[in-house]
Amino acid sequence: MTWETHFDMASLTKPTMTALAVMQLVEQGDLHLDDPVTCYLPAFGINGKRSITLRLLLTHYSGLPADLPLEDAWSGKPEAVRRAMTSPLANPPAEKFVYSDINFITLGLIVEKVSGLALNDYVSRNILTPIGMTQSGYLPDTSLKPVIAPTQYDEKNVLLRGVVHDPTARRMGGVAGHAGLFSDAHDMCLYAQALLDRLAGRPSTFPLKRETLLLMATPQQPAGKVDLRGLGWDISTHYSTPRGDIFSHHSFGHTGFTGTSLWIDPDSDSYVLILTNRVHPSGGHSVVKLRHDIATEAARDLGLTSHT
Repeated sequence: MTWETHFDMASLTKPTMTALAVMQLVEQGDLHLDDPVTCYLPAFGINGKRSITLRLLLTHYSGLPADLPLEDAWSGKPEAVRRAMTSPLANPPAEKFVYSDINFITLGLIVEKVSGLALNDYVSRNILTPIGMTQSGYLPDTSLKPVIAPTQYDEKNVLLRGVVHDPTARRMGGVAGHAGLFSDAHDMCLYAQALLDRLAGRPSTFPLKRETLLLMATPQQPAGKVDLRGLGWDISTHYSTPRGDIFSHHSFGHTGFTGTSLWIDPDSDSYVLILTNRVHPSGGHSVVKLRHDIATEAARDLGLTSHT
């Protein structure tokens, strides 16, 4: 592995691309956080889902189950859309934090509907190009295969390399709101630094106003709920171990199933990016403790003192 190795970013796609795309459209007045999803996708309203808003999708308080059913051998984006629209609830909306890919599949569909662009084209035009992330995108060209870290063998014993690891995104053709981005250390550092620069009021290529970005990076979950989520970003839940022991409780981040994570701390103007390939070659093992320990040591090396 080198600095230029491309990784399947998995669920880091959610906050870095899809949530940012949604918030760009909010900033432009094309979307409204507290509008019901049915304002944009009328078919979504069945099975008790009429009260679910964009904010509830972004914070994972929608009540939707964790994923689309994968037991049968469905494929194709139209079938994924049908399943997302007709999905039943696992919990009443706004009641409980349950991390759900369906939330971000739906948000990706809303971006496409409102912008008139395919999600990968919207992201390329409005996020990757402004920041200068020239090595990032969905559906990497076959010429990039030698620099892409392979993930794991699929159900047909084919090693996935440059094909999205997430099974739902793979069945959808490789572009989805919850997974599908490929990137490298250089580009992800450009993203994190541009985000920090925007929050700090410095010149920045980050394609969002500071006040809109602050909404993303501060708690937005329903009132009285203890699992703290921003708009796309994790702040303080059982997924927050990549903060480590020292980074501020104003910090935020996200992980990806393949072994990726990004944790950003505005208080210390720093971030920790971890790109591992934990699923290679046959499913791999947990990197939860590794992420925690790296963040703790990185903060210590920056001379920070514990907030706990």
